[in-house]
Amino acid sequence: MNLVSEDDFTIRLTRDQALVLSDWLDRMEANEQFDRLVNEDRAVWSPILQISGTLDKSLGEIFMPDYTARLEAARERLKDSLGDLGRPPADL
Repeated sequence: MNLVSEDDFTIRLTRDQALVLSDWLDRMEANEQFDRLVNEDRAVWSPILQISGTLDKSLGEIFMPDYTARLEAARERLKDSLGDLGRPPADL
């Protein structure tokens, strides 16, 4: 009896979420501290690389000349939608 399912799993993100996550993953994958953390459970690299690659292939914005402005606008919209979540206590 096979209890492990090999079905694909779908995660839905808004375009803003995808853009911000793509940028964050790109920066984190080049970070030695992040690499050490992920290497504690090397299996995590598989989904991280899958998500990162899928985002890179799906987001044409990352190749546009106004990428930085688009990214910053997406970040601001997402932060606005979070309310106080993740805000340092001194900023409240």
